[in-house]
Amino acid sequence: MALEQLIYVSTAQREMSRAELENLLESAVAFNDAHRITGMLLYSEGSFLQIIEGETADMDAVYDRISRDPSHHSLMVLDRSAIVERSFSAWHMGFRMLGSQEAREHPGFAPFFERGFNAADIGAQEGLAWNILKEFAAS
Repeated sequence: MALEQLIYVSTAQREMSRAELENLLESAVAFNDAHRITGMLLYSEGSFLQIIEGETADMDAVYDRISRDPSHHSLMVLDRSAIVERSFSAWHMGFRMLGSQEAREHPGFAPFFERGFNAADIGAQEGLAWNILKEFAAS
């Protein structure tokens, strides 16, 4: 079976509390586990940047679920491509909430998340979204 990765950004309907994000994450982990999906979700200032990895049919199922989720809007896919192996295999859904502390610790990436994730800015630089996700997965 072919593996794929999908990276997208979206905007929350409203600023979410840590408890709301944890509930969202708990639901995503259960669904992703059942569908063999791995990935990483970043949240900053009311917006999401996420990568998901899995087999094509499973990716279609999770993307359908993500696209119908009423907790966010303005979903924009930055990349969907074939991969040889998973880069985020340690998590059914890793998660980081990014704030001012992370901006100070990662000044090279800070302009891309200090005011939420901007699809045009991130998408304009090939590989930037993946690098941001991988950096925060490792830290």
